[in-house]
Amino acid sequence: MAGQSPDEGNERKTDVVEEERGAAEAGASRGGASRTDVAEPGAARTDVAQAGAARTDVAQADVAEPDTEHASAAEPGTGQDGAPDRRPEAADAAEPGAAAPGAPGASRGAGPAPASEPESAAEPAPESESESERTSEFVALKPLDPPVVNKPSRPVAAGPASRPASGPASGARDGAAPTPAPDAAPTAPAPLPPLDLLAELTNTPKPPETRARTLTRRFKIWMPVVLLLALVFVVVQAVRPLPAPSLKLGADTSSYTFDGRFSLPWPAKGQGAVQVQGSGSIGTFGEQRPVPTASVAKVMTAYVVLKGHPLKKDEAGPTIEVDEKAVREGQSKDESRIEGLTAGARFSQQDMLKMLMIPSGNNIARLLARWDTGSTDESAFVAKMNEAAKALGMKDTTYTDPSGLDPRTVSTAVDQLRLAEAVMRFDAFRPIVALPNATIKGLPQPINNNNDDLLLAGLSIKGIKTGSNTAAGGALMWAAYKTVGDLTPLVLGTMLDQHVDGPDPSGGNSLKLVKENSKKVVAAVRDALTAAVTVKKGQVVGYVDDGLGGRTPLVATADLKAIGVPGQRLPLRITGAGESVPHSGKAGAVLATLTVGTGSDAPKVPVALQKDLREPSFGAKLTRLG
Repeated sequence: MAGQSPDEGNERKTDVVEEERGAAEAGASRGGASRTDVAEPGAARTDVAQAGAARTDVAQADVAEPDTEHASAAEPGTGQDGAPDRRPEAADAAEPGAAAPGAPGASRGAGPAPASEPESAAEPAPESESESERTSEFVALKPLDPPVVNKPSRPVAAGPASRPASGPASGARDGAAPTPAPDAAPTAPAPLPPLDLLAELTNTPKPPETRARTLTRRFKIWMPVVLLLALVFVVVQAVRPLPAPSLKLGADTSSYTFDGRFSLPWPAKGQGAVQVQGSGSIGTFGEQRPVPTASVAKVMTAYVVLKGHPLKKDEAGPTIEVDEKAVREGQSKDESRIEGLTAGARFSQQDMLKMLMIPSGNNIARLLARWDTGSTDESAFVAKMNEAAKALGMKDTTYTDPSGLDPRTVSTAVDQLRLAEAVMRFDAFRPIVALPNATIKGLPQPINNNNDDLLLAGLSIKGIKTGSNTAAGGALMWAAYKTVGDLTPLVLGTMLDQHVDGPDPSGGNSLKLVKENSKKVVAAVRDALTAAVTVKKGQVVGYVDDGLGGRTPLVATADLKAIGVPGQRLPLRITGAGESVPHSGKAGAVLATLTVGTGSDAPKVPVALQKDLREPSFGAKLTRLG
């Protein structure tokens, strides 16, 4: 051995270290158990011993030399004799934190290895090995460059650099490998965000976040949702039911006003109202407050009877028997009555209406009330009178008896004008009130009308009813006609609360006053009546609104004429010709009727489409909101 050069000894020592390093790396690739085997240098040391005595001698000589020179300078983490530990590969391959029993630091009572090398512990050599073999494991060699070791990417739990042997040395002498201490539980790494995980799996780094990339990502995420919602919206809008078309008047055809000015010669006191049937109101005067009506109340009695028991023109109708009460009331001297009646006598309904309206028999009014309801008094019939008044819109009218003798039966001129328009629609009623007198079979003498002077005045007055008493004064409901061109409208008027100055016990003088004042009004209206074309044929009067912004013009199919007085304003209205307005139609199709004035007697003409009526377009369906 003395003949070996230092270089040769170094080469042999390098070979020993390289072989041990290869064994350690092979053990690291096989897992935890293999790393333990690598830590046991028995097999490697045996191969070194068999390689030749010369190699062992060189190792022993080298071991002895540093032992004397550096024993006092040994520090934790060095070899058995103070030489640096040359087995980092085996330590890295061992389980984290497992100390190798019998390692130089452990066998000499050295402290734990520094914390910067947590995996440097190795298995102790079995005691069955020779001293030379143990010595060869911890040979002191010249420091070599430390090998590059790929550290695991996962975090390693913090722990001591090395741990003492887990069992006594006798275990190694028995040939059993000592059991390393269990590792500390590693901390579970936090899950990575999806983009970071994808970048790690594909080895593609996550691109930097910018405003443009953020907007692009949001656009890609939300665009499909927006497109789906848009598609649903389009489908829903396309299949939704269309709104019902409606008829609208044009702004310049909402009304018509006759040229000129006109004023009525109203009296200074009382109240009154006048209208042209079909055209509307001409005017009113006085405060419209409820006042006694006297015998004008009999008009409502006739209305209720005819409504419950209709008659055709000149039809006699059913017979009505006179009772004892009607005979007894006919003998009264303090009220208007029909005299000469006998109990059990029978008269037609038509004759009873004549006795009611022409001479104004109070006893006949009560008899008709009992006959209509089949009762012994008039209360049930009075209730029907008030129901009829409410139905006609007579809001300021109250009936307490069928004759009007009771001063608590009150109304206004405007309310009575509503009743006049309604009752004059009965064909059986108009001829009766136009009679100045009448002869009725079964009565001792003819009956005369109380307004015969008006009926014979040459003003075409055709009724309707007078009324007078102390409470009411004079009251009159009248009807007159005037032909203008090819039209002959009915002019209706009422005047109430006419009182003469001075005493008037029976109201006779007040009756004369109301007739004189009414005659002036009738004459003035007749003279002022005029006809006018309110709408010409072919004129656009309105349109069909499809509900989505589409409008199709409507035109009058003929001239629309109306009658009124100068300054009178007539409303126009358009109504459908059928139950509903269609969504489509051809030009010229009649869809509606244009009416000027008020009431069912108002003049009217058909209205047709000026051009084809089409359903709303697809764009209009999509953009509708309602």
